[in-house]
Amino acid sequence: MSAFHFDIGARLLLSGLTILLVVLFFLDLSFGPVDIDVFAALKNLVTNQSHSQAEFILLEIRLPRALLAALVGAVLGLSGAALQGLLRNPLAGPGLIGVSNCAALGAIIMLYFGLATVHWSFLPLGGMLGALMSVVFIFFLAGRQSSMTGLILAGIAINAVASSATALALNFSDNPYAMSEMIFWLLGSVSNRSLSDLMITLPFMVVGSALILITKNFLDVLSLGEDTARSMGFAMERYKSCIIIGVACAVGAAVSVSGNIGFIGLVVPHILRPLVGHEPGRLLAASALGGGVLLLAADVAVQVLSPTQDLKLGVVTALVGGPFFLALVYRSRHDVI
Repeated sequence: MSAFHFDIGARLLLSGLTILLVVLFFLDLSFGPVDIDVFAALKNLVTNQSHSQAEFILLEIRLPRALLAALVGAVLGLSGAALQGLLRNPLAGPGLIGVSNCAALGAIIMLYFGLATVHWSFLPLGGMLGALMSVVFIFFLAGRQSSMTGLILAGIAINAVASSATALALNFSDNPYAMSEMIFWLLGSVSNRSLSDLMITLPFMVVGSALILITKNFLDVLSLGEDTARSMGFAMERYKSCIIIGVACAVGAAVSVSGNIGFIGLVVPHILRPLVGHEPGRLLAASALGGGVLLLAADVAVQVLSPTQDLKLGVVTALVGGPFFLALVYRSRHDVI
């Protein structure tokens, strides 16, 4: 009976998050420097009745921004939940294994050498190649059969190298435009993005998320220990690789188009974990919805607080996530003592 009530509670949680996601999505479409009637513009777009300025603003500026905020937030939340379940570490996140920094570095290299001006697709492709290289380095440094500690240490090393290379590019850049774009990528934002940017990265985010979601049962069993997972027929190396590659693919695509937005993958799973009975498998879908909700809420806050100045999303998420992270570290320290 308790399991039945828990299933009902989980469904209510997912339903509530879905409703909140839809509401915030339309709020994100509604706010901006110019006031427009969103629903009238959507109706005209669907029926193809007219081509007004409001339709142009909605289709070319606000719709890509809202869609990217929802998708990037979902990818970061999902990836954070998966990594915390895999590493059994509450402080794990997409940045822990170096994916985020390597993806940002890939985009920065494209800007530094001017390749981003050759074709618009070079920038997101550079970010995804950077994420792919992080996976190659992880398996090279730690090996396919490495321990969880080995993965974390490899991620720390890759993060250090990527951060140093990024600082080097910023130090030697003599192009003011390239410098401003690099800083944009480091701060993170979903503004000034088009549907073309979304379409080139969407397949990678979908494939990466699918690779993560198929490990749901594995993560549930893994919470009982690696020996238990092996005894139940789960191939540790295969599922571990599936999660790491899925995170790299999804987060790499997200970061390649939005820049490096931190703390979503850390904060969201922690907020939702008690509501799903601390089950890693159940947490995946909830964290995906919760990540989309949190990043959409942050983007709405950005447009309400700073409609004329482009306040970066990464700054807002850091302001929220930084104190949360400190509180989490303090609580973990207190528990150990």
